[in-house]
Amino acid sequence: MCRPQAGKSEGKKPAGSKDELEYEFMGPWIGPLGIMAGLPAVCYALVYTCNAKGCSALLGPAAWPVFPEGTKLFTAEALAVFVGWFCLQVLLHLLLPGPSEQGVLLANNRRLRYKLTGVRNLGVTLAVVGYFGFYTQQLNLAWVYINFLPLLSAAVLFSFALSACLYVTSFRKGALLAKGGNTGNHLYDFFIGRELNPRIGSFDLKEFCELYPGLIGWLVVDLGMLQKQWQDLGYISTPLLLVCAFQGLYVLDALWLEKAILTTMDITTDGFGFMLAFGDLAWVPFTYSLQARYLVDHPRTLSSWAVAGILALKALGYLIFRGSNSQKNAFRQNPEQPSVRRLKTITTASGRRLIVSGWWGIARHINYFGDWLMAWAWCLPCGFDHIVPYFYVIYFGALLVHRDLRDGHACALKYGKDWDRYCAIVKYRIVPLVY
Repeated sequence: MCRPQAGKSEGKKPAGSKDELEYEFMGPWIGPLGIMAGLPAVCYALVYTCNAKGCSALLGPAAWPVFPEGTKLFTAEALAVFVGWFCLQVLLHLLLPGPSEQGVLLANNRRLRYKLTGVRNLGVTLAVVGYFGFYTQQLNLAWVYINFLPLLSAAVLFSFALSACLYVTSFRKGALLAKGGNTGNHLYDFFIGRELNPRIGSFDLKEFCELYPGLIGWLVVDLGMLQKQWQDLGYISTPLLLVCAFQGLYVLDALWLEKAILTTMDITTDGFGFMLAFGDLAWVPFTYSLQARYLVDHPRTLSSWAVAGILALKALGYLIFRGSNSQKNAFRQNPEQPSVRRLKTITTASGRRLIVSGWWGIARHINYFGDWLMAWAWCLPCGFDHIVPYFYVIYFGALLVHRDLRDGHACALKYGKDWDRYCAIVKYRIVPLVY
């Protein structure tokens, strides 16, 4: 079937509307409550089950360690550092020059403008961190490793506080609401995001949080792990270098091509609430850095053949990921330009053209496949002694399947029989010849 319904449940619109609505994530109560409690719990569990005291075994009985002795879950210092970090990225974004790009046409027939300074923010941050952290060593980046748990707690608290502010301010007059976040159920709307594009003047909070403090913060956390291992061992191991280099490339790619995010569902369709705020500010920097933290606690070596194989896997994943995304973005901007004008398409009743050749003729979400291969390249340097470092590739695979089902459902509603026709041509969802 090309019209997936997974992850949705039907409900009623607020009084006065006869239309039916659909709740995502098993809403409106059970799913949101479970996720808002469960996601922070997972973040803490990853530290609890895998740290310098031990890690859950991949084979045999699981060893459940404890937090290292003396570890604090919360400190005012860590909260101040996290808030200061967020404010620093805001300040850089406001002060640094950057191109102004127009977003897609919204439901109110307006196009918002976005100032894009992602690469500049990253460049200034790395220059400061590199000079004071590695050159003069006046900044002890290993503090990030030592204070990982209180920093995580600060991110969790900040995410909840920001989500509450976003929800309250969404009731102001003239706010453009997200279609799926205006259900009238307070818990669900808080969770999924009520307002589509919350802004302070021209400063877009959603686009900023999506890319700046979390992604750049993730890279700074990795650099903290590098410095910690250098202090402990007197050198940096090849596996840790690979992980940090791969993840650094991922961050750079996202910021270098920042304009592409303006056409994604996160920006064009989803409201900005707890789900995105927590994901951007807490989940990304503190779970995606798991492999780097693991390799500090459990250093290891790799053979030359293993290094070559992991590099090849990363290269293949990146080729698929970047090639497919670039092809799609080029087609959206101008389907007649030479690089994409020979692509085969089908035209829907709405006039929109769907690509059925090139990268997008291989699978409907071929970019997800490349992304998942890169996830394996991040995890494999950790070896096979423990399963916890593979949390990312397992979780990410499940996330990509959910997104495929969500996007497929939205497209089925949007294109009707044309979507069935498209699915008959592009048969595979994510993994060619398999799924």
